[in-house]
Amino acid sequence: MDPRLELRNICKRYPGVVANDGISLTVKPGEIHAILGENGAGKSTLMKIIYGATHADDGDIVCDGQLIETHSPSLSRSLGIEMVYQHFALFESVSVVENIALSVREKYDIPALSRKVTEVSERYGLPLDPRRLVHHLSVGERQRVEIVRCLMQKPKLLILDEPTSVLTPQAVRKLFDTLRHLASEGCSILYISHKLDEVQELCDVATVLRNGTVTGTANPKESTSAELARMMVGSEIPETHLDPSVPSADPVLSISTLSASAPDVFGVDLKDINLDVHGGEIVGIAGVAGNGQAELISLVSGERSDHATDAIRLCGTPTGGKSAGERRALGLAFVPEERLGRGAVPTHDLGDNAALTAHREGMVAHGLLNRRKARQFAEKVIERFGVKATGPSTIAQSLSGGNLQKFIVGREIELHPKAILVAQPTWGVDVGAAAFIRQTLIDLSRAGVAVLIISEELEELFEICDRLHVIADGRLSGALNRSEMTMESVGLLMTGRDRNSNGSYDHALSD
Repeated sequence: MDPRLELRNICKRYPGVVANDGISLTVKPGEIHAILGENGAGKSTLMKIIYGATHADDGDIVCDGQLIETHSPSLSRSLGIEMVYQHFALFESVSVVENIALSVREKYDIPALSRKVTEVSERYGLPLDPRRLVHHLSVGERQRVEIVRCLMQKPKLLILDEPTSVLTPQAVRKLFDTLRHLASEGCSILYISHKLDEVQELCDVATVLRNGTVTGTANPKESTSAELARMMVGSEIPETHLDPSVPSADPVLSISTLSASAPDVFGVDLKDINLDVHGGEIVGIAGVAGNGQAELISLVSGERSDHATDAIRLCGTPTGGKSAGERRALGLAFVPEERLGRGAVPTHDLGDNAALTAHREGMVAHGLLNRRKARQFAEKVIERFGVKATGPSTIAQSLSGGNLQKFIVGREIELHPKAILVAQPTWGVDVGAAAFIRQTLIDLSRAGVAVLIISEELEELFEICDRLHVIADGRLSGALNRSEMTMESVGLLMTGRDRNSNGSYDHALSD
């Protein structure tokens, strides 16, 4: 039987960097094949070449024994190759079903396709409302759209680039069951993930890339996480160190009895939210995507300010009626969950992107931006936070996801905030960069900053948080201290099963 996919000496060069350098690998029918490597190792570029979204400079691609000479995404789909991108390829102004309709090859009508979307998404444990507009969806919900869109095409080769980075543990389990079922039917799966425990559990083979070349292959089920990590980065991964917290006497960020209607009919109303974050501590919020996280983030960050002015306070100052810029002037920094589009302007360089939030650092005089100072600030962030970039003139969208995340986190930390709100801090980030970012946030908190993290990755929250809340259906649970954090207790709160008949939680809502 021919291999499902064979790559022969694939090369791809960009100005100043070789993304792929003579990469060869083989994927068998029904094989779940992991591609491992640091951010910037060339994984996503290689996947785009396989899918036809990027053309290789040299090398051959063979699918089911057929040499692909003129490649394109359209040809890939006709061959049964589907891809879920790490950075979503969705039109935000239209609905879920209209996005999915764009990839459907046979004739359809929207009502029938909507019913099919609902049926397929529920069957695979990734529920979607086909009527919702994409720009109202959380990152986790958008990930579901991408995955369901591919599954509806019954692919022969499915490429998944960080598919579980914003899925809950329950959704991950269901997705794994789905992938195993697809593999048993002969579908081959190329699986990119930085979560080595997932790779060990799911994958049959792992090919490891470093600096654009293949450094080895492994059987993940017979390798330890430490062995795989060493193959990826060439050294040991540092462990995070969480020193005991010494909270400030008064909260730096305080939310009191915050209730707010969702800005659209598909959103989630917030109900009586109470939360305090003291200087010197990290407080986390866990939850299934689409349970009010986006609404809470927009209200705290100042992207939306249509609520009671005294419900949110920063250093004792009511901030509800203040803009995002005014809140930043009071000492609030913000790392949004979407790197491209909200955290950075994709087509602008890092100097310009530094100025987006750091312009108050002496970059503006008489209403004019001093680009030299913006570049100097960007250079400082690049150096301090180990961002792999040629300099401040590097275009944001040319960076790997992890390096752009390090730049955005570093930019916000360099503003010396009193409080920082971070959403999905290590989404799609490799193990080395994730450890660096987590330790950086720990060190920031221990320096007296109040850190609020909203993440759907429980292991991350368990690793770095001093206290943890769970949001479900717009309600926030009481705080769990580190000694109370277990997968079982948090999982129950995430499903809302610990709520009383009156809608409150068994675990007290106040601290």
